[in-house]
Amino acid sequence: MATKTRGQSAGGRRGAYGLRALAVVLGVFFIFNGVDKLAWFADSGILAQRLEEWRQGAGPSTRWYIETVAVPGVPLFARLVPLAELSTGVALILGFWTQMVAVLAFLMVVNFHLARGFFYEWAFLMDGAGLPVLGGLLALAIGGTRLPFSASD
Repeated sequence: MATKTRGQSAGGRRGAYGLRALAVVLGVFFIFNGVDKLAWFADSGILAQRLEEWRQGAGPSTRWYIETVAVPGVPLFARLVPLAELSTGVALILGFWTQMVAVLAFLMVVNFHLARGFFYEWAFLMDGAGLPVLGGLLALAIGGTRLPFSASD
């Protein structure tokens, strides 16, 4: 029968505090990204213009994704994306349903990178909104339960 030693239990707590700090930092990231997109509520043309810019230089699979999924949904996505980013940020900072929010945010970020065609570029590996954000969200999705200073989990 395995028993926990004092060091393992302390290490587990440190890991939980580290994940909690990660949740707060990612929450701030999502809030600032959401605030940056608040103008989309009044003018979905901003998103449509951005998608058109991405489409012009896109490869075939990215072009298909933009034309088939993103462009038809512009009126919805222009309101949903800022709201989702702001909600994600608040939920991560407060520690509210951290694992579920991290999974949904992970899917949202993957969707964003698919629309940009970013997965096919070396820049994805160096972009701060790429691999580090996806890795952090994945860590929270896996281990973000019962974290200290959380509203609920």
